[in-house]
Amino acid sequence: MTDIIIRVAARGDGVTDNGRHASFAAPGDTLAVDGTIVPGPHHQTPPCDHFPRCGGCQLQHLDDESYAGFVTDRIASALDAQGLSAPLRPAHLSPPRSRRRATLHAEAKGGRVLIGFSEEKSHAIVDIAECHILDPQLFALIAPLRALLQRLGFKRRGDVHLTLADQGADILLTGFSPDGLEAAEAIIGFCQRHDVARFSVDDGLGAETRWEPEPVTITLGGVAVPLPPGAFLQATTDGEAALVAAVREAVGNPRTTADLFAGLGTFALALPGKVYAAEGARDAILSLKGAANAQGRAVFAEHRDLYRRPLTKAELDRFDAIVLDPPRAGARDQADALAEANVPAVAYVSCNPSSFARDARAMVDRGWRLDWVQPVGQFRWSTHVELAARFVRQDPAG
Repeated sequence: MTDIIIRVAARGDGVTDNGRHASFAAPGDTLAVDGTIVPGPHHQTPPCDHFPRCGGCQLQHLDDESYAGFVTDRIASALDAQGLSAPLRPAHLSPPRSRRRATLHAEAKGGRVLIGFSEEKSHAIVDIAECHILDPQLFALIAPLRALLQRLGFKRRGDVHLTLADQGADILLTGFSPDGLEAAEAIIGFCQRHDVARFSVDDGLGAETRWEPEPVTITLGGVAVPLPPGAFLQATTDGEAALVAAVREAVGNPRTTADLFAGLGTFALALPGKVYAAEGARDAILSLKGAANAQGRAVFAEHRDLYRRPLTKAELDRFDAIVLDPPRAGARDQADALAEANVPAVAYVSCNPSSFARDARAMVDRGWRLDWVQPVGQFRWSTHVELAARFVRQDPAG
């Protein structure tokens, strides 16, 4: 007796029509009674030798068609769980080797320094010798970083945050703060040899920059925004462009827009008209405010914790459109207030289909229509899914 894999579940397991699960199975694979998988037409040879040990990827065995289907199905399933449906556009997938931001783990073990992603469901580090998701400019730093940490006497476990900024690679090392002249010279020499834009350390008291020959920025909406160490960015420039395009389409050409959870201004600086930007991270909103003011952009940036103090209905009603891009937990309180508002259009960007669907349910129940959803898979071959969606008012509240 055999079964055919018909879909890939949220955690990456293949599922048959009678509910059997199998790890590393693709749609169209055959699952035998003993658990053996016979590859089907959508099962590709994983390109990386570290797969499946490395937790950086869970779905390298899927071809692009089935991976796009997984991204779309994740969103459809989350909506269905809330009794909702919407037109789902074809998934936008970022290409391999395009990640400009990643957090790797580092550990001193057996007289060596290991750097890589953790194994799936484990704290053990896979010491990566290749990577098919990182931008090559970032991956090229891994081996030299091992040698640098070895020289600095790294004896513990920490994290290495890598970001590709306008000026080059931005490195933040957390959990370790080497001191002394020898350490300073080693860091400076490393940065000079490898054209590093900035090198910072953080032992728990905040980031301390050890190397930054010129101010580090990230260009958003044509504006060079100061980039704080470890700041949030969309994972790929390709994925960012897809989300920005969807948001601009969703809101149209408003005179005034509120960008909530604005971060560094990914959407605020790409929107027409006047923009109010609210963000709870102080360093991010100060960067956005300074950059917008320097370029004469019509952006009013406010440091505001939208979980403790969401915009009220009266505040929301002043705008022609709302852009919402909350963290993974979603924006329950802000979505509840937004559900009562009389704003013509809302663009909701989410990195968690489940919390998005929960917030969408609250809005639909109060007279909104979920017009369309654009799935985005910028975390290549992972189970992490993003989206942008458009809501329009059907029955404005009184």
